[in-house]
Amino acid sequence: MAARCDICGKGPLFGNNVSHAHNITKRRWNPNLQRVRAIINGAHKRARVCTACIRTGRVIKSH
Repeated sequence: MAARCDICGKGPLFGNNVSHAHNITKRRWNPNLQRVRAIINGAHKRARVCTACIRTGRVIKSH
């Protein structure tokens, strides 16, 4: 499953692991996604949303 926020579209960032011996391997930083029941376009839907969107209020949680 793609690590992408349903609201803002934030996705993974890529970079390198660098060891003490300077061995380099690829790595990725995934966004902190949470499964949330939210009100999207007036309907209650389950969405995968990053915590930044939850904190800033871009997502209205439904109970």
